[in-house]
Amino acid sequence: MSRSTKLFETYKLGPITLANRLVMAPLTRNRAVPGSFVPGPLAADYYAQRASAGLLITEASQVSQQGQGYQDTPGIYSKEQVAGWRKVTDKVHERGGKIFIQLWHVGRISHVDLQANGAAPVAPSAIRAKGKTFVNGGFADVSEPRALELSEIPGIIDDFKRATKNALEAGFDGIEIHGANGYLLEQFAKDGANKRNDAYGGSIENRAKLMLEVSRAVVAEAGAERTGIRISPVTPANDISDSNPQALYDHIVDGLSALKLVYLHVVEGATGGPRDIAPFDYASLRKRFGGAYVANNGYDFDLASKVLETNAADLIAFGKPFISNPDLVERLKAGAALNDWDKNTFYGGGAKGYTDYPTLAAEPAE
Repeated sequence: MSRSTKLFETYKLGPITLANRLVMAPLTRNRAVPGSFVPGPLAADYYAQRASAGLLITEASQVSQQGQGYQDTPGIYSKEQVAGWRKVTDKVHERGGKIFIQLWHVGRISHVDLQANGAAPVAPSAIRAKGKTFVNGGFADVSEPRALELSEIPGIIDDFKRATKNALEAGFDGIEIHGANGYLLEQFAKDGANKRNDAYGGSIENRAKLMLEVSRAVVAEAGAERTGIRISPVTPANDISDSNPQALYDHIVDGLSALKLVYLHVVEGATGGPRDIAPFDYASLRKRFGGAYVANNGYDFDLASKVLETNAADLIAFGKPFISNPDLVERLKAGAALNDWDKNTFYGGGAKGYTDYPTLAAEPAE
């Protein structure tokens, strides 16, 4: 029997009509072609299998080589990468799906072995994160970063703009800016990582500046109606922190709303962890933002349905359940059991744990 909930209703996201309100969250899978960082040969199948989601958001894709922080993550800065992503978007669209690409620059969450000529990763300040990255087939401590020069910051913004242009050429329906989980834009925004004393440091307004400038550049290229952003106000992911996250994110969201972004994707709580890790008023962001609110982190069918019914969110993002359930929408609708995921195949590898999870249709009848 099909379960009735707003989760399965259509939703108008800017010029795009989504088939339902389920969003596949961005999920790093480390299966791009080594060296070229082109989406791997199975990527088109992987995303197409999940095209029944209202909206697919791809794994984070670096806007430059400097922006890479993990082994074998895809890029969107070369012609070969654009061509590889085109195969993905074509196959998703053939299945009737909608797909945005997530653009990132990892900043200090990187390793010298991933940087050109073994260079140090870049950051707002030369503060090494207490964290790991996936490199050379295993997990290693991130490298010591160097502080970006003021003169380099326009180049970072240009990298996002160029990546946006490439993404549109690759056939994506829109762009999600990665402003979450302790990566470069969040490093600039939060005072635990940003100790600058120039125009990009100190006050909330200064620290928020890069995130808003990148958003403005992406909007200029893609249009506000095809631009979303992901934020994580209180996550401790990748050793990130801020002394006053409520004031910071109220300011950031006011700026994003003024740019008329189509959605705000919010990691509520600790990324992949407790939702109540720190006090924060997410309803404040919902009220301040004029576009769609995408709620993320620890959602199941019951919580998603409740939040949508109370109008606390417009869309719900699911992460790991989409890894092991390509037909997650159908399973939730039918009240069917979900496949368990295999953590050992999350990062790197081939088809196993990537494109071989069974669908309801493929399971034998009891």
